[in-house]
Amino acid sequence: MFFFKLKEVCYNQQLFAQARGKEGIHIKEHISPAKDNVILFPKTLDFYQIQLTVMLENERYGEAMELLRFLLQCQGQDERHYEEWQALLEWLEAAFPQYMNHGGGQGAGLDSYEHEEEPDEEEMKRQNVRAKLAEDQHYADKLLHTAMEEPLSEQTMLALEQLSYLEGSDIDDKLVGWLMQARLHPLLQFRVLQTLRKRGMQGTVQFKRGQEQVSVDMETVPLTPEEFPPQVAMVTERVAAQTEVQEPTLYYFAQELWSQFIMAIYGTEDYRSILDEDDTTIDIWAAALHQIVTESLTGSRNEEESRAMYGITDTMRFRFEQAYRSFRQFVSAGMQE
Repeated sequence: MFFFKLKEVCYNQQLFAQARGKEGIHIKEHISPAKDNVILFPKTLDFYQIQLTVMLENERYGEAMELLRFLLQCQGQDERHYEEWQALLEWLEAAFPQYMNHGGGQGAGLDSYEHEEEPDEEEMKRQNVRAKLAEDQHYADKLLHTAMEEPLSEQTMLALEQLSYLEGSDIDDKLVGWLMQARLHPLLQFRVLQTLRKRGMQGTVQFKRGQEQVSVDMETVPLTPEEFPPQVAMVTERVAAQTEVQEPTLYYFAQELWSQFIMAIYGTEDYRSILDEDDTTIDIWAAALHQIVTESLTGSRNEEESRAMYGITDTMRFRFEQAYRSFRQFVSAGMQE
């Protein structure tokens, strides 16, 4: 899944909740004495339910198991929640036993949800891809074909990741040509840029994003969220100040949507405006983000309330509406994929 679909995720959350076992479940034997005093507030529970859904959608099964184990150790929830969590955990353990010990086991706690790669994992991936190339001299061409010719899928992303570990300027040339000539989804364009940067490409690449001509300095393409300029994080920080306590569900969706959106507009005029302008611009983008997520979750639009939260005056309204339209176009395009 290459972009965030708010309503679809909410729907999928309901589907996962239906994966219940029919046999009796002894919940108490799964509650650790060390953590049986943990109580989740309703908003916090909503946050974890949504996080669980996103983990499953992105095939992060080990992290999902660890989160389910943590939830089973908490007190004060409806019995049906424990039954749903236990049934889903048992299904995941049966279907994906290779992930059962992810994160250090049942007692690892919340810190284990953010999986950190082992220090040598990148080198292991590199060696694995090169071993395949040694076995098959056409392996690079097969990866290029998968990425560029076959329908967009998980295999597309896997092929791009593997291409980042291979050498050869001809691979760079083919990827750049594909980027410049094909009509690609903006998020796929960003993944190609990341692949080229991992491969060590330098200089500037120009291509079209929609109707806009974009010029990107390859050495500055972010490989992780932390590599984006600080102004990018400031937008969600503003939203957090308004929603983190009272509306953590909205804040969580805002984080996810923003992370996808900022990759989709990378290098565009909208992106440069976020970096080049003052605090007013950050407030405008935060207000527009808050507004689009509220609409996606509730189906209602109260623009005046959103603008008031972030101090968006009438003189700033035109810029607010421009930012809102950019979000709307991105979300609409995503729903059509």
